[in-house]
Formats: sequence, structure tokens, C-alpha cells
Amino acid sequence: MPNPSVLPNSAELIRQYLKETIGAEETLEEQLRSFASEGDDEDVQLAFAEHADETRVHRERLRERLSSVGGGDLAEAGVLAPVLDLRPKFARAGNTLEERLVQNLFTAFTAEKSECAMYEVLATVAHAAGDSATEVVAREIEAENQRAAEKFFHFLPTRSKIAFNILTAEEIDPAIVTKVADNRLI
Repeated sequence: MPNPSVLPNSAELIRQYLKETIGAEETLEEQLRSFASEGDDEDVQLAFAEHADETRVHRERLRERLSSVGGGDLAEAGVLAPVLDLRPKFARAGNTLEERLVQNLFTAFTAEKSECAMYEVLATVAHAAGDSATEVVAREIEAENQRAAEKFFHFLPTRSKIAFNILTAEEIDPAIVTKVADNRLI
């Protein structure tokens, strides 16, 4: 973030916010690709992989926007990236694949909602600075992240039930349907 002892002008502030957002997108893309490589739930893995690709495109769009407003060194970015690194900090070694999948969905949903807030800030600041092009990019990406969050959220009930059934196999009737065809995103 900007040095508080030296107030930035609006163009400097937009560049700094763009740099921070690029760094956050890079962190999230890495997480999503990691999530896509875990487990055996093809529907969820595909959702993670597709949004990782979308996130790469977001980062490219932001870099283009940064270049058009004067660019700058991306090495300065970094305050928001750790905020969006929402991987659970607790040990995951003993968890089942199904439980880790639910954790990954929860983490991805939380990250997407955090990104929506981040893009709301960028769009608002861009609007205040009179930078309508950055505002439009921020609003478009915010909407895509909102859709991704909804997709991840959609999986939570069924995948939580699967994890529960696996963890309590001796207590629950295994015939309980957990992944019905009409509950999948296509």
C-alpha cells in the first residue's frame, strides 16, 4: 500500500491497487490449480481448473490495464496476496479426500467472496479517480468471481454429505444418495 507519509495522486493509487490485485490473482490461481489436482471428484476438479484459467485471464487483463495507466514494477505488489492465501493453516494429513475436498471448496468460496470485495474497492476507487476503463474491468471481473463463488457454494451441500458419510460409515446407511444427477453443474 502507499507510504502514509506521502499521499499518492489518483493515478499512483490506481497503479498500486492494480499491482496488489495482480498479486492476489496470482496467489489464487496457484491455489485453484493445486485444488484441481487433488481428489477424484471430476466435477469439482473441473470447476477449480476452469476458474484457475479464468483467474489467469483476469491477471492478464489487469496487467494490460496497469500498462495502460503507466505500468510500474510488480515487485511492489504483495499486501493483498497473503490475505487471499486462505489455505487452512491446520494439519491436513489425517483428513480424508472427501473432507479435504470440502475444505478446498470452502476455501475457494471464501477466496472468491474476498476477491469480490477487492474488486468492489478497485472499482470504487477507479470511479472516484475518473478511471472508467479500470472501473469497467473491475466490475466485469467482480461479476465473474461472483459466479465462481456461486458454483463452489453449489457443491458444498452434496460434498459435505459425502464427507460426513465417509467419516461416519459405521453409523449412516451407505445407500443415502449424495451425488444425484440433478445436483451437478454442467
